[in-house]
Order: sequence, then C-alpha cells, then structure tokens
Amino acid sequence: MTASQPTIIATSIGFQPDGDTWNIKPGPAYSLATKVARAGAHPRLCIIGTATGDSSMWLATLHHAFSKLDMVVSHLDLFPMPNFDDVEAHLLGQDVIWVSGGSTANLLALWRVHGLDVILRRVWEAGVVLMGVSAGSLCWHVGGTTDSFGLNLRPVTDALGFLPYGNSPHHDAEEQRRPLIHRLVADGTLPLTYATDNGAGLIYHGTDLYEAFTEKQGALAYEIRRDGDSAHETALPTRVL
Repeated sequence: MTASQPTIIATSIGFQPDGDTWNIKPGPAYSLATKVARAGAHPRLCIIGTATGDSSMWLATLHHAFSKLDMVVSHLDLFPMPNFDDVEAHLLGQDVIWVSGGSTANLLALWRVHGLDVILRRVWEAGVVLMGVSAGSLCWHVGGTTDSFGLNLRPVTDALGFLPYGNSPHHDAEEQRRPLIHRLVADGTLPLTYATDNGAGLIYHGTDLYEAFTEKQGALAYEIRRDGDSAHETALPTRVL
C-alpha cells in the first residue's frame, strides 16, 4: 500500500548509537515514515546514498540499521553504474525511499545525468514516501545552503523543486546556517523557507507543510519569511515523537 497522497519527509534526523560507531539504530522518525506510507509488517525501504558516493561501508551500516525495524532494505547505486536494470520499477515497489546526507551538489548532478530527478517525481506522485536527512532533505526543495564546495557554506538554488520552498537543515548546529539562509530569503534568492534543528523534521502532503516533529526535546522547526529587506523567523509547533 502507498501513502494516501504524495508525501515528503525532510529532516535533520540521523541515527541513534547502538553500541559503537558503526552500530546504529533508527529512531522513531523512521517508524513514522512507514506508518505514513501505510506499509505492512515488513516495510520496503530503498536507500539512495549518492550524496556519499555510494560508500559501501556506509551502505552496509544502513542496511544493518534499518533491518532492526524489520524492514526489507535495498539500495540504489549510481557508481559505477545503476545496480537495477529498471530503476523506476524498483523504486515504485518501495514504501519509503530514504536519501542520505552528503554532497547536495554532487547528488543533484548525478541524479540529473541518470534521469533520477524525473523518476523520483513520478515515484512521489505515485504515493511512495520520499524521506531524507540533510542533503536528502534539501534536495526536494527549491534550494538552501550547502557545504558541497567547501567549509564555507554556499547557496544552492537549483534543487529538484518538488516543494516550492527553501530548506535549511542543521539550523541550530552549524554556525553559518542561520545567517546565510536569512540573507538568502531577505534578498529574494530563496522563497519562503522551512528550517529544522538537528533532531527535527517536516512532513509535506503534496506541496503543503502538514506537520513539524522532533525526536529530540527542544529541537524545533521554523518558517523563514521575507519581510521587506529582512527575513523573519518563526518557530513552528513541533510535535515530540
């Protein structure tokens, strides 16, 4: 079964430690995604790790982590070539597609070369839940800020645009995020923008923001709106899972 309507879950939520660096477990946000997807007892989840260069070690860690939720886990490689003959058919067979953090710029470039931008739009419209963290959050929006080019954050304005907003992940955790996203909204480079502290996420139904939620007490989501020549930030009601 698929979600009742096209759904995107955009987060700054990673994983919880479960013993050591490479032994992690998904928190409640990931179970929430399977409920939104109306998945069965063994949800089908596909990892897209393009933003980390399809790191085999990271993919193995993620497979192990998601298996702790009794998920049937697969992953889509683009290096050195796609690992499925029919990428669209595989993705349409999932309940949730989860996109890792990493390089937003490289993710967008590789997806476009392989036509994955077009495929993912069709998959989203078909009711498969799209989810991701960091780069995997920003990519669904118009743009935001990225460290893809170095330690100094730079604007990205050519993301997929499934959602007609800007996005600022790690809003509370990286010193440059808040001032840069405020400037980009204030000068009109980015439209109305939604931001998430580490531990928080956003659920969009269609292109409308439905809910903000968090795994971490005190972590919030925000709306950042242009007000004349400045940006006005408002904390959103953020449900604790």
